[in-house]
Amino acid sequence: MLNPNTKRDDVPAEYTWNLADLYESDEAWRRENEALRALPEQVKAYQGRLGASAAELLAYFRLADEGNLRYSRLVNYAMRKADQDQGDSVYQDMNGKAMSAVVSISSAMSFAAPEIMAIPDETLERFFAEEPALEEYRRSVYQIRRRKAHILSPAEEKLLAAAGEVSNAPGQIGSIFRNADLSFPDVEDGEGKQYTLTNGSFVPLEESADRVLRKNAFETYYGVLGQFRNTSATLLDAQFKQLRFHSEARGYASTLEASLDVTEVPTSVYHNLIDTVHANLDKMYRYVALRKKLLGVDELHMYDVYTPIVSDVARKIDYEEAKATVLDALAVLGEDYTAMLRQGFENRWIDVYENAGKRSGAYSAGGRPHPYVLLNHKDTLDSMFTLAHEMGHSLHTCYSVKNQPVSTSDYVIFVAEVASTCNEVLLMRYLLGKTTDKKERAYLINHFLDSFKGTVYRQTMFAEFELAMGKMAETGDTLTADALCGKYLALNKLYFGPDMFSDDGIALEWSRIPHFYYNYYVFQYATSFCAAVAIADRILKEGKTAVAEYKNFLSGGSSADPISLLKIAGVDMSTPAPVNAALSLFGELVAEMEKLG
Repeated sequence: MLNPNTKRDDVPAEYTWNLADLYESDEAWRRENEALRALPEQVKAYQGRLGASAAELLAYFRLADEGNLRYSRLVNYAMRKADQDQGDSVYQDMNGKAMSAVVSISSAMSFAAPEIMAIPDETLERFFAEEPALEEYRRSVYQIRRRKAHILSPAEEKLLAAAGEVSNAPGQIGSIFRNADLSFPDVEDGEGKQYTLTNGSFVPLEESADRVLRKNAFETYYGVLGQFRNTSATLLDAQFKQLRFHSEARGYASTLEASLDVTEVPTSVYHNLIDTVHANLDKMYRYVALRKKLLGVDELHMYDVYTPIVSDVARKIDYEEAKATVLDALAVLGEDYTAMLRQGFENRWIDVYENAGKRSGAYSAGGRPHPYVLLNHKDTLDSMFTLAHEMGHSLHTCYSVKNQPVSTSDYVIFVAEVASTCNEVLLMRYLLGKTTDKKERAYLINHFLDSFKGTVYRQTMFAEFELAMGKMAETGDTLTADALCGKYLALNKLYFGPDMFSDDGIALEWSRIPHFYYNYYVFQYATSFCAAVAIADRILKEGKTAVAEYKNFLSGGSSADPISLLKIAGVDMSTPAPVNAALSLFGELVAEMEKLG
């Protein structure tokens, strides 16, 4: 594991991603960026012609596919370079140029949706009959035409597309602020030893067995965030104002409806999640009471949330061991799956360790020629699960890209967390199946419970907070720091219950969550976790049949709506059943921990 202050140039190459698979050099990227300047005009040449013939419509879709591939690669390279060191102005500039290029092509393509909308049904069917190759785009045509009530005139669509760069500003500013500009003083443990506090090291410090260190890290971290609470609130206020602007411009009843309609997810699924979790808060309260008991504290504070309650079993898991264990755990998915996994491990798809200025957290991004994974590996059990999680995303992408045409190869965000979480559940089941030691089993169950707590309960709390922010923006209320802190603290108390002391600092937690700039993304962590629990159970109980159906789901891209795609894997997220079943398992695990403890 590297020192988090290591300069980017000093990180060994084998622990960095190989961006030469995208472009051989920055100069090659610049040449492509320049070459792409001609594409918007080529696209505009089709304006007024999409309804003229099947050949014209097909040619436009083919050109759009070419643009999709080339711009995706352009953006992928720029964003990955920028995330390596967010203080590097060269790559921040490159990233800005890539975003400008995307806005340019989006603006040029803005005429297409209204034109495709205007083609009569009988004419479209004749086009499909005349040109069989158009069948590849039937789903794309449907996706455009189903939203007819929300598509504007060509001039208005062009204006909204041009506003894209401005609309992205709150999230981009927030990311730079949190990752490049914010700095924190060192913190001490109970023996006076100093520790570096960063966005990336905050949670690992909160996992420490040293309560003094946890308390100092918590209070220092939120103390610094508190100095900028008004800036953070203003950024979120701007984010939700731009969401309101776009939803109202398109005639949606709410920002939630506008967001979920893009992915064909009914808003009832969002509300159903919150209602079902509320009905199962008793299990969360039992877990909190158990944590308080096993930690042996008079008051359970928010800085006691991450530390393992069976800490003496924790051990170092280096990156090499993590890779080997993940491969073994996922062997149940078949040789084709693990072969692809090895390819990612051996061919530098992954940027492994934290370095100075590197973006915090973890993600999987891109798809061609392969995905790229950002980690900030810490040689912990949690880091091993993060590796399994992000490679789940990556292989979902690989299956989709391999089996779908360009137009339907990108899966929607509602299913985006299923494959990643399924990997985590399979890894946990594998580890639990191997251990016979009572303390190790308790340690692993605690980690599983923490995953439930963090992914289902916590992300649903985030979703409820996000819903509240949307409603405030829609009624004209300003998202002030006081209003956000008050709402967040109330939700924290509701979700953690009477045995948790909600420290004042936790009221500021909203200001460190980048996903609040992702447009109602977070609820899908919770729904995906519940779906993944059900899918993993099927795989382990039913074997090859369930694995085959799961891979059909992975290969589906966006060829159908996400609710239908999940039904292929045996899960119906339009009902409360998967959420109730997952939280029932959470309750069973709490009961087992109570006995083990």
